Amino acid sequence: MLSPSVAVFHKTCKIISQNKSISLLYKSTSALPLSECDWSFVWQHSFKATAVTGDSLDSDSQVLLNFKSYLESWNPTERGKYNEWDTEKQEVCQWPGITCTPEGSRVTGISLRGSTISGPIFGNFSALTQLTFLDLSSNTIGGSIPDDLSRCHRLKHLNLSHNIIGGELSLSGLSNLEVLDLSVNKISGDVHSTFPSICNSLVVANLSTNNFSGRIDDIFNECRYLKYVDLRYNGFSGGIWAGFRRLVKFSVSGNRLSGNISAFMFRGKCNLQVLDLSGNGFVGEFPGQVSNCQNLNVLDLWGNNFRGNIPAELGSISSIRGLHLGNNMFSRDIPETLLNLSNLVFLGLSRNNFGGDVQEIFGRFTQVKYLVLYGNSYVGGIYSSNILTLPNLSRLDLSYNNFSGRLPSEISQNLTFLILAYNNFSGDIPREYGNMPGLQALDLSFNRLTGSIPASFGKLTSLLWLMLANNSLSGEIPREIGNCSSLLWLNVANNQLSGGLYPELTNMGSNPTPTFEVNRQSEDYIVAGSGECLVMKRWIPAEFPPFIFGLESLTKRSCRSLWDHVREGKCIFPVCPPGSTVGPLDVSGYLQLSGNKMSGEVPANISQMKKLSMLHLGFNEFEGKLPIEIGQLPLVFLNLTRNKFSGQIPQEIGNIYNLQNLDLSYNNFSGNFPTSLNDLNEMSKFNISYNPFIHGVIPSRGQLATFGKDSFLGNPLLQLPSFFNQPGNNNSSSGERDNGREEEEDDESAIDMLAFCWSTVSFYVVALIGTLVLIYFDCPWCRCFHGIFEKQVVLKSFLISCWIFLIKEKA
Repeated sequence: MLSPSVAVFHKTCKIISQNKSISLLYKSTSALPLSECDWSFVWQHSFKATAVTGDSLDSDSQVLLNFKSYLESWNPTERGKYNEWDTEKQEVCQWPGITCTPEGSRVTGISLRGSTISGPIFGNFSALTQLTFLDLSSNTIGGSIPDDLSRCHRLKHLNLSHNIIGGELSLSGLSNLEVLDLSVNKISGDVHSTFPSICNSLVVANLSTNNFSGRIDDIFNECRYLKYVDLRYNGFSGGIWAGFRRLVKFSVSGNRLSGNISAFMFRGKCNLQVLDLSGNGFVGEFPGQVSNCQNLNVLDLWGNNFRGNIPAELGSISSIRGLHLGNNMFSRDIPETLLNLSNLVFLGLSRNNFGGDVQEIFGRFTQVKYLVLYGNSYVGGIYSSNILTLPNLSRLDLSYNNFSGRLPSEISQNLTFLILAYNNFSGDIPREYGNMPGLQALDLSFNRLTGSIPASFGKLTSLLWLMLANNSLSGEIPREIGNCSSLLWLNVANNQLSGGLYPELTNMGSNPTPTFEVNRQSEDYIVAGSGECLVMKRWIPAEFPPFIFGLESLTKRSCRSLWDHVREGKCIFPVCPPGSTVGPLDVSGYLQLSGNKMSGEVPANISQMKKLSMLHLGFNEFEGKLPIEIGQLPLVFLNLTRNKFSGQIPQEIGNIYNLQNLDLSYNNFSGNFPTSLNDLNEMSKFNISYNPFIHGVIPSRGQLATFGKDSFLGNPLLQLPSFFNQPGNNNSSSGERDNGREEEEDDESAIDMLAFCWSTVSFYVVALIGTLVLIYFDCPWCRCFHGIFEKQVVLKSFLISCWIFLIKEKA
């Protein structure tokens, strides 16, 4: 917990950082290269620690202790392994995360990966004059990269990845750097101020997932030892760097690069193992001279504007495991030479608008495990091509085509993903689909299927997704589905299903861990880039919480990593908004049964579905009392609209603290309105309209008062707050209260500013007296501090402003 005075300093820092004129004035007059808010730290700690530099282990330990104090000031509660740094308990070279020279005379490395560090980067690493290794990755470090870091001239390894660092890149002083990893941050601007200055020894350059811009066609020309370059998901533009053939890995996916890939780029020795050009604007024919890269494992050209024939020369690269050629304009003539690729595992040719029948050649890729052909306007050939019986096939995606007729029943039993959605298939679902023991996803949605859901699906214990929405299926959901212990995501919306939500069905998804574990052990990294965004948008209901965030994330640059997280059962769905005190769920499952003819009561043992975050039973004929056990579910979304539920709304729903969306409208609920719903502070959507037998008083304060009267229509026995009838409160009743909050914030800002100014005046007087005393003793440190104090012109200007502010307040 920050003290009030410290909190004021931090708030004022924020004000200054947002005021460009003040920030620029400070930067132009500052005697030291401090960031906008570093000066507050100097004020708080200038009498606690001194700048240390030297050539001994003792001086190194003092720098580390200063570093520890700095981290503790920014991380007052959660602290990483640096919390154990103590000279009285251990030698410096035995501290967690610290490495030294073999003889133990100097500190050479700091590794604080994943140590819950926040705040700006420490500004005195250059005092560790033998530092060669610095890893601060996987924290929440912000601010910009300080100039001090560029003075760590011996540094060979710098990893600041997976933080929230912004600003522009300037590391031109690191001429001995071999590994640079700045991935997954918010750094922006051009990189020419750093490249080629640091190219002398550089081997690895990972700048992926940032906001860099500018051209890259010449920045690596002087990097003689460079082997790995990852520039994915930035805003680089212009032409490509022509020297990429001498690298081992080159990835520029998700940028704005354009132009042709010419034949001369592959002349001479080629060391490439991975070439990823996906998600750009390259045009023309892709050159056959790529065959000069005989070590190539992955070629990813997805999402460009390549046209013409697929190079037949690719068939000579026997090492290729993954070919991502989708979302281009290649000719439908597939070269026979590709059949020579004996190690080919992944073949993706989606969205090339081939049309006609599936090419016969695809049925001869007997070694392929992943075949992705969605979005090609195919109309036939699904049987004649023999793709359904490929012996090693694990994933088959034929969605978004124009196939018709009955679903194929003779199909490979080795499939883990079968995706036939968005076609014109009709008739029954073959019971043979229940004989694929490793099947993890079956998507038959948006077809014209009829008949019932096969009971044989109950044998699919590895099934994670069952997507049958928007067909004309009838009958009951088989009780055997409850045996699908991995089934977390079931969507059968908009069919003609009847029957009930039987107690046996609540066993589904009870133990998905074995399936997730199989996926975690998979090493087939080349499966990425096969249309994960398209699949995830369809399988993750992005219009509902906790999945709302997904639509934005999936249209940007994280589809591949998110897809892996979903398959491995890792938490990717924030079930509560930022800053909430409610904890996240490990996995967010859903049960989507809306738009059918289902009836009966909701069973009490629905409470055992502990991973369920979304329950949509709307537009059915469910009836009876809602069980109080529903309050034990970790729900974020609960929609029961347009059913026949009756009885009192359970007070226990008020215990679902994650709940963000609650719709109970158009039912027959009765009794007292449950005031416990007012405790659902995360709730952003609420509707209880047209339950005419509910009575009681809606609180005029709390969460329910933030909703307009449209949330309570058709309930004549409910007593609503008076302000609901005021103009402008039809859809939201929060307008006036928002203005009130703004006024309160203005008052708080004035109080904070007043407190800050008094503390500033007091500090300045004490500091002035202290400085005079220090100058009297004439020590080197004293003179250094006097120099800093004397040159901070902006502080003097700010002091005058404070005096004026206080005089006005007094008046």
